[in-house]
Amino acid sequence: MRRLQVAFLGVACGFFALSQGCGGAFRPLSAMKREDLDFLRAYAETRRFQNGHPNQFRWTPEGQVLFFLRSEARSASQSLFAFDLQSGTERPIASPESLIREQNEEISPEEQARRERMRLSQKGIVHYDISQDGEKVLVLLSGRLFVARWKESPIAFRELGEGKEAAIDPRFSPDGRWVAFVRDRDLWVVEVESGKEKRLTQSTSPALSHGLAEFVAQEEMGRMEGYWWSPDSRFLLVEEVDESPCERFHIADPSKPEAPPLAFAYPRAGRENAKVRLAIVPLEGGLEKARWLEWDREAFPYLVGVRWTQSRILLLLQDRLQQREILLAVDPSSLEKKVLLEERDPAWVRIESGMPHPIKGERFLWVSDREGEARLELRGEGGELIKVLTPPGFGFSRLIGVDDERKRVIVRASRDTAQAHIWSIPMEGGDPQPLSTEEGVHDAVLAPNASHLVHIAKLPNAPHRFSIRKRDGEVLFTIKSVAESPPFDPRLEFTHLGAMPYRALIIRPRDFDPGKRYPVLVDVYGGPGHIHVTMERDRWLLAQFFADHGFVVLAFDGRGTPGRGREWERAIRGDFSTIPLEDQVAALEEALKRYPELDRNRIGIYGWSFGGYLSAMALLRRPDLFRAALAGAPVVDWRDYDTHYTERYLGLPEPEGEEGPYHRSSLLSHIHPISDKFPPRPLLIIHGTADDNVYFFHGLKLAHALFQKGRPFEFIPLLGQTHVVRDPEWVIPLEMKALEFFLRHLGAPIE
Repeated sequence: MRRLQVAFLGVACGFFALSQGCGGAFRPLSAMKREDLDFLRAYAETRRFQNGHPNQFRWTPEGQVLFFLRSEARSASQSLFAFDLQSGTERPIASPESLIREQNEEISPEEQARRERMRLSQKGIVHYDISQDGEKVLVLLSGRLFVARWKESPIAFRELGEGKEAAIDPRFSPDGRWVAFVRDRDLWVVEVESGKEKRLTQSTSPALSHGLAEFVAQEEMGRMEGYWWSPDSRFLLVEEVDESPCERFHIADPSKPEAPPLAFAYPRAGRENAKVRLAIVPLEGGLEKARWLEWDREAFPYLVGVRWTQSRILLLLQDRLQQREILLAVDPSSLEKKVLLEERDPAWVRIESGMPHPIKGERFLWVSDREGEARLELRGEGGELIKVLTPPGFGFSRLIGVDDERKRVIVRASRDTAQAHIWSIPMEGGDPQPLSTEEGVHDAVLAPNASHLVHIAKLPNAPHRFSIRKRDGEVLFTIKSVAESPPFDPRLEFTHLGAMPYRALIIRPRDFDPGKRYPVLVDVYGGPGHIHVTMERDRWLLAQFFADHGFVVLAFDGRGTPGRGREWERAIRGDFSTIPLEDQVAALEEALKRYPELDRNRIGIYGWSFGGYLSAMALLRRPDLFRAALAGAPVVDWRDYDTHYTERYLGLPEPEGEEGPYHRSSLLSHIHPISDKFPPRPLLIIHGTADDNVYFFHGLKLAHALFQKGRPFEFIPLLGQTHVVRDPEWVIPLEMKALEFFLRHLGAPIE
């Protein structure tokens, strides 16, 4: 009966567990070491020491001026800058204070949801555009549009538009005369010179929108666009989304019961998706003179990608189970259609962001893993294979850009999944040439004419570096970062474990004593589509903070994670609960054998999102090994997660009451009453009440099921927080609570 009371108190205490505790001895924040509080405050207020780094790089066409955003170290409010290669100097272009007088930025619910899909936690200027002639710059701030000829001195921004509703996703037309944007679920254009607005579509229902990508496209396909300009700037291809078939989920603010809840269309696995179609809308005439593109939308309901080239529109389409994908070419004049190529896979067809990538002569680049790994292909106008550009075992991960003049492609690849490097590959044949060699995670942004690139280097033992390089790799300039330096460097040991082998990371305390035995914390994600173990210093600062309080932190990448071929990635098909957990356990067992300082009787595990799910699953299925777990924003029952992600891996849900992939993968299927086989193990559940990705009711379902079975747990609802916790006033007590939880249940190192 006492365990039932503890479990109930875990639910009832909620956030108050942070200050008063729900059983156990909790040290209040005032009793923690000053350096601990200083680190966590710096960690939170600098956005994990990422504020101050330049980001969102955009080149002018001639590759001589680079635009980027940057904030101050202790501020998330970004401003726009330009770096001139001729003078080698940086120039401020726009700041929030220079554009609007209001102190509080206003973000519409639609824009906030879009930022959640993009994982944007910055404020101020987060969206801007450069005209194709490189003369004009467009800035979106607080839903308002500002344009200027940036080469003038001083720069004089003027506001565009007449409406009061907030604009979303504004972009220049190719000729620079117009700016298109979405307002109140419809697509509008505004003439840059006159400021005159024109509404191109007219939504007739709150469930109907024009110009915005649907939820699953934004969250799961990586497609944020819902409209596309024609090359001659006379037409727009506009996506219409009908959300009326979808369920409506509601998010209320529990601290403001008088406020109405926000409603969102959410397609749960096995249920209806939003219906999507496309129209070619003339700039003169709008939706009334539109011509609709037709394809078999029952067979191919998912619009994965769109490209409008000089002569045709390319549509990348998927079936509901994502086992079949076609690339469809549409003539924009006659609307005649032709299937250029088709991909099939008995598990799922991978989505490669940016594909197809058109190049000169209507040829295009394509990525497929039909031969067992992701490989970059050159395809002809009709879709025929011309050449495979990447060699076997190359570890291709992403196309960066194309150097048409020298007939080379710039890609990101590495045989080691913990790293990523930049390579130049000749299209006519020849060996890839490395443009980065230093251990770490490297990326680049290529100028339109491929004359220069921005090199972004995230290293395991040094701060991030941002440099401008010639296409041959010569470094010209360093772009200033004003990010705050963390007070310590993490102590990282990267290795391989087991026969697979698993990529692994070990983080020991900075005052590590080899004569002691340490409790263990497994930092886990373990889900598909994400590489967790990476050689990035800043990625592991919080893990080092935990280690310095008397733990050894471990992290592993098992099957299901990308970068190691088709079979490795698709091994999890049909079951989220078994192989991801088995691989974490197998890697952990190898670590316990190799490192005598690890105490196998005191092992905890923590993670967020899929990592939160896997943490809870580890505690439920392997209580013999894991003694405590923290589950942040966990998916509890996959029937309640979205269609495109869940059905890709688990298929359509089996009927209620039957055992199948959804039953096996649900946390609820693995909650048993306390017994010798399932001893009591403490679980801390943390969930944001405003989460519109993994909705808050997931955490409630888990807490309710644990309570019914008499299992011990604590539950912390984060009022008003979404899937990504950003507010420093939440981050600090959240991490302190996590530390206190593991200290209480796992203890300190022993001699």
